Amino acid sequence: MLFVYIIIAIAVVLLILGMTLQYKKVGPNEVLIITGGRRRTITLPDGTKKKVGYRLRIGGGTFILPLFESYQTLQLQNIPMDFEIQDVIAHNGIRGIISGTAQVKINGAEPEVHLAAEQFLGKSINDVRDISLKTLEGHVRSIIGTVDLEYLNKSRRDFNASIFEEVLPEFNRMGLQLISFNLKEIKDPTGYLEALGRPVIARAKRDAEVAQAEANRDGTIKSSEAKKLGDIAKLRAEIDVAEATRDFELRKAEFQANINEKKAISDYTYDLERFRMSQKVKEEEHKVKILEKNSAIDLAKLETSRIEHDLESKVKQPATAERFRLIQEAEAMAEAKKIQGKIEAELTESQGEAEAKAMKMKAEAWANYNNAALTNQLLEMMPALAREIAEPISKIEKIVMVNSGTNTSGMSKLTGDVAEVLAQLPTVIESLSGVDLKGLLKKLPSPQNSGSQLTDANEGTSPKPKK
Repeated sequence: MLFVYIIIAIAVVLLILGMTLQYKKVGPNEVLIITGGRRRTITLPDGTKKKVGYRLRIGGGTFILPLFESYQTLQLQNIPMDFEIQDVIAHNGIRGIISGTAQVKINGAEPEVHLAAEQFLGKSINDVRDISLKTLEGHVRSIIGTVDLEYLNKSRRDFNASIFEEVLPEFNRMGLQLISFNLKEIKDPTGYLEALGRPVIARAKRDAEVAQAEANRDGTIKSSEAKKLGDIAKLRAEIDVAEATRDFELRKAEFQANINEKKAISDYTYDLERFRMSQKVKEEEHKVKILEKNSAIDLAKLETSRIEHDLESKVKQPATAERFRLIQEAEAMAEAKKIQGKIEAELTESQGEAEAKAMKMKAEAWANYNNAALTNQLLEMMPALAREIAEPISKIEKIVMVNSGTNTSGMSKLTGDVAEVLAQLPTVIESLSGVDLKGLLKKLPSPQNSGSQLTDANEGTSPKPKK
């Protein structure tokens, strides 16, 4: 079964391919002529009927039966032709050469196509052109033989129309159609047309010269008259211009006077209206100011009320509360200060009694202080004084000594100056404190009697017992 299906599919494909290959198409300017098959009856242009063994398809396409039918194409496009007919003899026996252009084609109507198929099927476009050109040449010669060359030169349109009428029956019998025919040039080797034209040319030249002379004469006369008329017209134009200028100036002055008058009235009206508007504006401004003052008064009242309310809420009530608080704090502080004063008085009294006792004891101690103790204190103070005096010397980083030629060295001079300053300390102490340090030092006992004198001194200066 699969093999059968394959065979059927191949057959169908081959059938479709064959039908596609056998379907032939032509354009709108072509005729497809299919020969073979059954015979058909056609109608020719003269109305006669005829049986033929072919069929037509003007444009489009049709299916060609394989093995039974074949096809050919017949072209329907225009065929342009340029022709030149030599040695044409006119009615008056003058020979000439005629050249022109024409266009023919196979008629696209079906009856004419049948005739063209019988005449031109299998022939090329050049064959159709040659047959058409020979047919045209014969008819051109026959028509020129009935007219003169000068008529042909003057009436080319009539000649073209005659060609169409003369050629139409024969072209219809061949299925052809004459699209256009134009006679371009007529050549006259004998000079007949030129000879005919010479008298005309001479007459035309003579007439032209006479016409030119007459025209010059008429032009001179007309020019003089025109100049005279022009001068008169110019003078009249100047008079008209002067009158028009005068009228213009008068009208201009009148217009200017009217303009000035209307402008003055307009200015006065404008000033008056401006004054009125100014008064109205001032009145309105006065009203506005009154309204502004009233609004300001109302606003001031509202502001005063607001301020009073703010004072009441923000100042008076907080002030009352603050006053009450301050009174309470003052009363509490007064009570606290009273208690504090009482405590401080008691404390001051106690401190006074203590200080008085201390002063009394200090006075008694000073009264019992002997010379030895005072001398001891002064001696203890002297190293400190000497250190303070020598302190500036310790700040010196560098000392440059210059020998002046004396025997005394700079170093011994420096130590001598320091010793001299220290030797002046008792005098300084005496001037500051009134204590004769040298006298006290002289009263000090010698080392042999130091023990006994110290005992006597201690006994003589021993403090009295307190009561």
